[in-house]
Amino acid sequence: MLIFTLKRLASLGLSLIAASVAIFFVVEIIPGDPARLMLGINATQDAVDALRSQMGLDQGLLARYWLWVSGLVRGDFGVSYTYHVPVAEMVQGRVWVSLPLALYALLLSTAIAFPIGILAAAKRGSWADWLVMGGTQLGVAIPNFWFAMLMVSILAIKYGLFSAGGFPGWEDPLAAMKALTLPAVVLALPQASILARVMRSSLLDTLSEDFMRTARAKGRSARGAMVHHALRNAMIPVLTIIGLQFSFLLAGAIIIEKIFFLPGLGSMIFTAITQRDLIVVESVVMLLVFAVILVTFLVDITYAMVDPRLRRRA
Repeated sequence: MLIFTLKRLASLGLSLIAASVAIFFVVEIIPGDPARLMLGINATQDAVDALRSQMGLDQGLLARYWLWVSGLVRGDFGVSYTYHVPVAEMVQGRVWVSLPLALYALLLSTAIAFPIGILAAAKRGSWADWLVMGGTQLGVAIPNFWFAMLMVSILAIKYGLFSAGGFPGWEDPLAAMKALTLPAVVLALPQASILARVMRSSLLDTLSEDFMRTARAKGRSARGAMVHHALRNAMIPVLTIIGLQFSFLLAGAIIIEKIFFLPGLGSMIFTAITQRDLIVVESVVMLLVFAVILVTFLVDITYAMVDPRLRRRA
C-alpha cells in the first residue's frame, strides 16, 4: 500500500507541474492587455506602461511564471489586478459556496443513483429496469440550464418553496442550505442519471462472473450475493465516476451559479475572464485543477482499499 501511495503521489506532483505550465501560458496568450483594459482606450501609452510595470506585466513570461508558481507553493496566490485584494481572500469568501454546493449535489446524486442502479440491475429486463433506464436517459438529455430555469419558474416563482437566487451566508445555516438546495438538485439529477447507468452496467458485468455463481451455489441468497460480493467488485468504475462528478460539480457549475446568483468560484472566474484579471484566472483555475487531481488521487487510494489486487500489483 505504501509503494502504491508513493507512486500516486509522484504522479500527482508531475500532473500539477504540467497543469501549471499549461494554465499559465494558455491564459497569457489570450488577446487583450489588462492594463489597457483597466485604464480605458483613451489612456496614454506612458500610463499604460507604468501600470504594466506596477503589475509586473513588463517582465518576461518565464520570470512571471516562476514568480507565480513560487508564490503558489508559499500559499500566495497574488493580488487581483481589478480589486487590489489578495486572491486568497477572494477565494476564501467564495469557496464556502462552491464546495458545499458540490458536496450537497454529489450527496444527492449518490443517494438517488445507488438505489435505482441496484434496482435496475437486480430486475434486469423488467418494467422497473425499463422505467429506470428511460428516466436516466431523460435526465442525461435535459440541459442543465433549461432545467434550472424550469425549477426556478415552478418551485421558486410559482409556489415560493425556494428562493429564486442569491445566498444569505452561513450565519443562518438553515437559510443557507435552503438557498443551495434548488441548485444542488439541478446539478445532482443529471449526474445521478449517469451514475445510475454506470452502477447498473457494472453490476450486470459482475453478476455474470464465475464467483457469483459459486456464491449462489454455496447457498447465498440473491440479495446476499449482491450485497456481499457483487457490490464491492462493481465499485471500481462507480468510484471513478463519483470522483469525476465531484470535480465537475466543483469546477464546472459556472452556468448554474450565474442562474441562481451564487457568489461561488465559477462566477468569480467568469467575471475575472471578462475583466482580464489574469492572476485571478490563473490562480483559481490552478486551485480547481489541484482539487481535481487530489480527488483523483483519493479515488486511486480508495481503489486499492476496495481491490487488494491493485496493492499486490504495485
